[in-house]
Amino acid sequence: MATLSSNVLTLVDWAKRLDPDGSAAVIAEMLSQSNEILTDMPFKEGNLPTGERTTVRTGLPSVYWRLVNQGTAVSKSTTAQIDESCGMLDAWSEVDKALADLNSDVAAFRLSEAAAFIEAMNQEMAQTLFYGNSGTAPEEFNGLAVRYSSLSAANAANIIDCGGSGSDNSSIWLVGWGEQSCFGIFPKGSKAGLVHEDLGIQTVETTAAVGGSRMRAYQDHFEWKMGLALKDWRFSVRAANIDISNLVAKSSAADLYDTMIKMVHRLPNKNMVKPVYYMNRTCFEFLDIQGRDDVQTGGQLSYENIEGKPVYTFRGYPVRICDALLETETRVT
Repeated sequence: MATLSSNVLTLVDWAKRLDPDGSAAVIAEMLSQSNEILTDMPFKEGNLPTGERTTVRTGLPSVYWRLVNQGTAVSKSTTAQIDESCGMLDAWSEVDKALADLNSDVAAFRLSEAAAFIEAMNQEMAQTLFYGNSGTAPEEFNGLAVRYSSLSAANAANIIDCGGSGSDNSSIWLVGWGEQSCFGIFPKGSKAGLVHEDLGIQTVETTAAVGGSRMRAYQDHFEWKMGLALKDWRFSVRAANIDISNLVAKSSAADLYDTMIKMVHRLPNKNMVKPVYYMNRTCFEFLDIQGRDDVQTGGQLSYENIEGKPVYTFRGYPVRICDALLETETRVT
């Protein structure tokens, strides 16, 4: 007996999405995440069909003191060019027309499925912003972690070692967004952000039942072309090796307040960028707990209203929860 592919909706799936009155149920999105980094980062159209070519200063010219009648040597600055690539995140949804038409509101039924695709795209993109590695996965773009991954690299000054060992570590990031520091890119001539195409009713091929057979289906296409350009590494800081088990046990735990103070002082010029802290929920929770001990002396964590919404700030910079940040990072060495 042929088995229906698990990648398409079945009658069982359809039945599980109906309220008692037969209308499309409002689904509790228990798998949704908070990844505000996607709304914080500025974007620009790349100057290449595949991304962005940035030019950075790598050396200053030599200058000299001189005496009267004594000349000086000619000198020059040096520059280098870096090509940042974009990736293409892609997904398709196909729902048998006969199945969808069983619902009293086809549009609502399809919208509930599209919402799941959009959430999945958001989660994958947020995780790639941190952990993408084109060296091991050529279809991805390089995220932040692969760029700040060694305590002996040229940018090691912007990696703070919080002492964790093993593979239950996490990181806190301070990203200074700006067009001369760190920003999102999309390919030249393309569209920014997630693009959803409602292709309506299409004739599609199915592998269920008789292989190569056809059916009429509602078809949706989701596409997101994006990359990350790190033009000046000095404006982003990683606090790595935060041991989660130590943090939870409050034993040899990293001092998150001291760490975040160190991070902000790594930025060469805070007025040139928009700094934002990012951490997962566990780190955020224990930042709040550690802050309780500092209340008597004036803790640095406070609420501010930004665009009508209350947000946590530290030293005047927003603190965001980012569920894409893992608690299973290996030690950065």
